[in-house]
Amino acid sequence: MAMNNSIVSKALILLCLTSIVVLTLGHAHPWLPSETPKKLALKLSLDNQTLSLASSDFGFIVHETPLAVFQPSSVNDIIDLIKYSNSLPIPFTIAQRGQAHSTHGQTMTHNGVVLNMTRLGDIKNGSRIVVYDEYVDAGGEQLWIDVLSATFKHGLTPFSWTDYMYLSVGGTLSNAGVNGRMFRFGPQISNVLELDVVTGKGDLVKCSPVNNSELFYAVLGGLGQFGVITRARIPLERAPTRVKRLRLLYNEFSAFTNDQEHLISFHERNDTRSADYVSGYIIVNQAPLDLSFYPAHYQPRITSLVTKYGIIYSIELVKYYDNNSQTHIKEEVASLLKGLNYIPRFAFEKDESYEEFQNRLHTTELEFTSKGFWDVPHPWLNLFIQRSRISDFNEGVLKGIILKQNISVGTPSFYPTNRNKWDYRMSAVTPNEDIFYVLGLYRSSGFDKVEVEAHEAQNQQILQFCKDVGIEIKEYLASYKTHEEWMEQYGSKWQLIEDRKAKFDPKRILSPGQRIFN
Repeated sequence: MAMNNSIVSKALILLCLTSIVVLTLGHAHPWLPSETPKKLALKLSLDNQTLSLASSDFGFIVHETPLAVFQPSSVNDIIDLIKYSNSLPIPFTIAQRGQAHSTHGQTMTHNGVVLNMTRLGDIKNGSRIVVYDEYVDAGGEQLWIDVLSATFKHGLTPFSWTDYMYLSVGGTLSNAGVNGRMFRFGPQISNVLELDVVTGKGDLVKCSPVNNSELFYAVLGGLGQFGVITRARIPLERAPTRVKRLRLLYNEFSAFTNDQEHLISFHERNDTRSADYVSGYIIVNQAPLDLSFYPAHYQPRITSLVTKYGIIYSIELVKYYDNNSQTHIKEEVASLLKGLNYIPRFAFEKDESYEEFQNRLHTTELEFTSKGFWDVPHPWLNLFIQRSRISDFNEGVLKGIILKQNISVGTPSFYPTNRNKWDYRMSAVTPNEDIFYVLGLYRSSGFDKVEVEAHEAQNQQILQFCKDVGIEIKEYLASYKTHEEWMEQYGSKWQLIEDRKAKFDPKRILSPGQRIFN
């Protein structure tokens, strides 16, 4: 027994000495910016102003200060940074940051490096947006508004969009990219031909549904976990020049949802009977009402409706046209409206240019910015909700929580879409029904901590209600804080997500702000 104890003691001493030697050599402590090779160090920003900007996002709710911000001037710089982190005994994390339009710190890292993707747009030797006859190649850092501008000059446009255009190509493709177009064309991730991706191991890979397809499907909707999108090839169609944009008002939820589902049932890409965009909004009896879309002389009547019913539901319906189809557009709109059960005389129409329609939210942004309402906390909640329980959601959430509580929600968006337009091989997740609804609570609050906490508490109450009554939801732009919550979010796809992480980012370097693996 004494001999065995002596052997154990010597082994422990040897282990301790080995650890001391490793620590003394300086290779087992966390990375410090001062240790970075000169080639990379020249592109690191360490000043307080840059670090402060990178420590927040559009949400203004979570704040995490990185050790440094990396300013790449080429894709090779990104490769070198990721490979350098992989080479360290304790790699530093890397958070990709485009427009930082996340709301709960998803583009941040604590004690890591923020990768400022916007600097790739400074490349001088050629444009990072190149338009061809059938597709456009766009850098991951490029804004969708600039993609629209570049393609529209050639009479072309992408099939699928987000509603807000000042987001980066890589950012929306890492999430999904959703709006009222996707009932026909799917989200933006369903409209990609090819990608250039720098993986979490520092490998630059060209991928598509045919070549390196596992990585292609992993990064689309992959929340930045498996690679950095540096280029995307997006298919194009002929661009319309103008749009007819309608809002239809409803006081009955069932009529509202039935008509929405009827409209999205014409969902084939080439179906001329179909609408080109179908969305919806919830007008809640909370002051001030946003009725800017509607004619001024009708706004008092709409206000009276909202006061009477508490909630008024609105369908937004859009039909594209150009000079060739102008003579038929009135008939096409009338055909779409035929049989719909909106409140009589409460249908409103605008005629806009295609570019005005696509960039419509920028006007709101400029107005809010001028009033100091833009750079404020945004306690958003975005949900995908199963169709079969949507009436229960209306009663329990829209009426039972949102209407009853005096907590401003603005004008939530609410509309159905078709799951068959999503590719299950991608990393994004949806409810397991043929049709699911999209809810967007795009609200703002002041910087008062109590006000922000009230919004966040209501978000949690909505999530808990759905869980308690068994309504299947998937949180879009999720802000989960635990590993277990992410496992529940991914459900049967969780093992696939784990396997992809192990293959493409085995040291768990990328996108720590999502809190999936870090």
